[in-house]
Amino acid sequence: MEIKSVAFPAETPPLSVIAAAKVAGIPLPITTSASPDSSPSFHFSNGLKLQGTYVLLRYVGRIATIPHFYGQNAYESGQIDEWLEYAPVLSSGSAFETACKYVDSYLEGRTFLVGNFLSIADIAIWSGLAGTGLRWESLRKSKKYQNLVRWFNSILAECSDALTEVLATYVGKRGLGKPVPAKSKEHQSVSESTKSVNGDISKAGSKPSFEVDLPDAEIGKVKLRFAPEPSGYLHIGHSKAGLLNQYFAQRYQGQVIVRFDDTNPAKESNEFVDNILKDIETLGIKHETVTFTSDYFPQLMEMAEKLIRQGKAYVDDTPREEMQKERMDGIESKCRNNSVEENLKLWKEMIAGSERGLQCCVRGKLDMQDPNKSLRDPVYYRCNPIPHHRIGSKYQIYPTYDFACPYVDSIEGITHALRSSEYHDRNAQYYRIQEDMGLRKVLIYEFSRLNMVYTLLSKRKLLWFVQNGKVDGWDDPRFPTVQGIVRRGLKIEALIQFILEQGASKNLNLMEWDKLWTINKKIIDPVCPRHTAVIEERRVLLTLTNGPEKPFVRIIPRHKKYEGAGQKATTFTRRIWLDYADAELIAADEEVTLMDWGNAIIKGIEKDQEGKVTQLTGVLHLEGSVKTTKLKLTWLPETNELVNLSLVEFDYLITKKKLEEGEDFLDVLNPCTKKETAAIGDSNIRNLKRGEILQLERKGYFRCDVPYVRPSKPVVLFAIPDGRQQTGLK
Repeated sequence: MEIKSVAFPAETPPLSVIAAAKVAGIPLPITTSASPDSSPSFHFSNGLKLQGTYVLLRYVGRIATIPHFYGQNAYESGQIDEWLEYAPVLSSGSAFETACKYVDSYLEGRTFLVGNFLSIADIAIWSGLAGTGLRWESLRKSKKYQNLVRWFNSILAECSDALTEVLATYVGKRGLGKPVPAKSKEHQSVSESTKSVNGDISKAGSKPSFEVDLPDAEIGKVKLRFAPEPSGYLHIGHSKAGLLNQYFAQRYQGQVIVRFDDTNPAKESNEFVDNILKDIETLGIKHETVTFTSDYFPQLMEMAEKLIRQGKAYVDDTPREEMQKERMDGIESKCRNNSVEENLKLWKEMIAGSERGLQCCVRGKLDMQDPNKSLRDPVYYRCNPIPHHRIGSKYQIYPTYDFACPYVDSIEGITHALRSSEYHDRNAQYYRIQEDMGLRKVLIYEFSRLNMVYTLLSKRKLLWFVQNGKVDGWDDPRFPTVQGIVRRGLKIEALIQFILEQGASKNLNLMEWDKLWTINKKIIDPVCPRHTAVIEERRVLLTLTNGPEKPFVRIIPRHKKYEGAGQKATTFTRRIWLDYADAELIAADEEVTLMDWGNAIIKGIEKDQEGKVTQLTGVLHLEGSVKTTKLKLTWLPETNELVNLSLVEFDYLITKKKLEEGEDFLDVLNPCTKKETAAIGDSNIRNLKRGEILQLERKGYFRCDVPYVRPSKPVVLFAIPDGRQQTGLK
C-alpha cells in the first residue's frame, strides 16, 4: 500500500510529517491543493485515506526503517504520544517561551526526548520550533535555553540533508508558509544559516541505510540469536553483529536470545562469559534468555551417533595435516567406507577418551569432490581431554561449531541466523548438515564484517598482546574491545550510531576510526566540563607586577554554553604558570589574552644559556580587547592546591592499515603505542570521578581513569581522539 499523494493547505504545511518522511527516506508525492480549513491527508494507492497531522506522523513512525522511530516498546510509544500532544503548544503564541523553558529543563542531561534514539517526538518538537521562523532563531542566538539549542543543533546536524531541504522549502523568515522555489533568496539564506551552524552540510551525518529486509520474515515471528564464543571479550566487530540482531528483532517485533558457543574448552572461561554479558548490557542489547551450546551436548552426541548409524558420518583416524591435504586435493579418506560397526566401535573409544579414541574424529560424509571445500567431509566431533569451564571433565569429546550451530539454531526455534559474509562459503555446509539431521531449515542472512584500519579483531591475536604484556588487559584503551574503547572515552551512543549508520550492507568495508571519534565528539563536546592543565616539563612562571596582592576566587561555569556541567572555582594570583610551548611563542611587549581573565602585556623574558625561556614578567591590561591579541593562553595560579596529572595518549597497535592474507601481524607491531605526560591541573580536577569526560582547554578531550586519591598520586586522564587525523606518538 503506497502513498499515492499528500494533500495539505498551502499556508500550513505539516512540517513534522514532511520532515519525518524526509529523514526516513519515505517519498511523499506532495500536492498542496487542499482547502485552507482541511487537515493534511495521505491518499493511498488502494483508495484508502488517513488525515490529521499527528495521525500521519505516527503512520510515518510506524513504517520507517529507522530504529525506534516510534519507540522500542509500548511505554516509549506512549511517551512519544505525550510529546505529540504537547507539540502544538509551540505554535500557540503567548505560550511559546513557556514551552521552550519546559523542554529546555527536560533536556538537561538528555540527547533525545524519548530513550536513546531519534524518534518522531524529536521531529515534532524540532519542527514546532523551526516553524516559528525568526522567533526561534532569535532565541537560538540569545543562548537563553542552552539545552534546547544544543538538542536542536544536534538533530539538525545528524539529519542535515533532509532537514535543510525542508527548512529551505517550507520555512521562511516569518515562519511556516507556502513552499518556496528551490533557488529563491529564502532558500539561499536558510541554507547559508544552516551551514553557519553545522559547517559544510555536505560532510554532515547521512541517513542510515536500512533498506534491506530479512527473507521470509513475518511480523511477530522472527527469532534471532547472538552467539559469541566465550574465548575473549566482545570487540567492535561483535558489537555490529549484536546490534544488527537487535535491530531486526525490534523491526519485526521478534526476539533475540544470547547463546554462548562454548564448544572449545581450550580457549574458553567463565571470565569471558561474565564480561561478554557485561558488554551486552553496556551495548543495550535486550535479550529474552541466555543459553549455552553445552546445554545441548547430550542431544548433539545422540545426533552424531544417529548420523553414523545412517551412514552420513564416519570416524576417521587420519593425522590432521594429512587430512587437511586430502580435503584440499579432494582425496577420500581411507576410513570413509568403514562399516557402521567399525565406526560405532571407534566412536565409543572417542567417548571414553582412550588412547585409540584420541587419534580419531567424526566427519560428515558429504562430497569430497565438491568445488566448495567446506562440503568436503567436515569434522563434526573431536577429542579434547581439557575440562570444560561449565561442566568440568564430564566429556572427552566436543562438537565443532560447524556441527553444533545448525543443530542448536533449529532446535531453539531460530528463524534467521545472521552471519558475517566471511562465512559465505560455509552456508551450503550449514544447510546440508541441517538437511542430513532432518531438522527445520534456518535461513541465513549475511552482513559484512566490520573491519577497522590499523586494527586486529582476531581474538587469537588479541590474546597474544594480553599474554605477552603488550597491553594491560582486555579492557586496555588500545584494544578494539567494547570495554577498551569505552575506557578510552567512547560513548556507547556513538558506537551504536556508527554501526547502525552502516546498516546491514553485505559490501566489505574497511572503516576509519576517525569517523567514529567524530560522532563521539558531537556527543561529548556540548556537555563535557572544561578544565585547565599545564605541562609539567619546563613550565614557566609569569609574574604580573600589577596583579592581585592577595589571591581571590571567582566561581565560573565549567562549560560556558551548558549550565548542566556545573561550576568551578578559579583562583587569580600575581604569579601564574604557563605552558613552555606557549611561553616560547611570546615576544617582548606583546599583548596576550589570559583565558577567563583578560589581557596582559609581557614586559620581560628571561632565558637560560640554551636560549630556553625560564621566566616572564608582565602587567595586566584588562581593558585590552581580546580581538586584538594573537595568543590566547591557558594558565594556572601559583598555589599549593594544584593537582598532579598524568596525561596518557595512545596509538594503534600495528603500523599497517590492513594486513594482507598470510601476513604476520608480529612484523608490523607499533613500537610506541602509549605516551604519558606529567602535568598540573586546576584544583577542581580533584572532584572528578572515574569515567567522567572533560575537555582540557586547548589540549583536547580526556576521560578520567584514575581519580584523585592523594597529592602524591597523579590523576590519570586518557586522551580521547576527536576525529582528526592521528599522528604517531614520539
